[in-house]
Amino acid sequence: MGANLQKRMDKAMASLIKSFFGSPIFTWWNTTTFGTRLFTSRKGQKVGTDDQGNEYYREKNGHRRWVIYKNGPIEASRVPAEWHGWLHYTVDELPSEQKVAVKDWEKEHQENLTGTAVAYAPAVPRKSEPEYEAWRP
Repeated sequence: MGANLQKRMDKAMASLIKSFFGSPIFTWWNTTTFGTRLFTSRKGQKVGTDDQGNEYYREKNGHRRWVIYKNGPIEASRVPAEWHGWLHYTVDELPSEQKVAVKDWEKEHQENLTGTAVAYAPAVPRKSEPEYEAWRP
């Protein structure tokens, strides 16, 4: 077998292993896992959806609450404040059942973009000389 063919086969095997172990069966950070979907279908009761399309569930006996994210990474900052309060048992009423007073100074909810390609990065001025002088004993 030629070296080129062996390299291609190794790449194909590595890709297959990566896609298999990167699937929702084994990972939770990209999408909902198979176990969460199974638990949700058996014991979950859908109670609402936010403006981003995230779905909120509670256990039929009322003990647990959770969110299924619509698209993108599993990131807690994607949950709006009113749903965050419900998820963490701060309030018992669903956001759809309560009147949430919105102040005129409040902005729309935005997820935390730190660590992503679109994160804010201030312009760094370029100087030829350092802004400090190193200490010398």
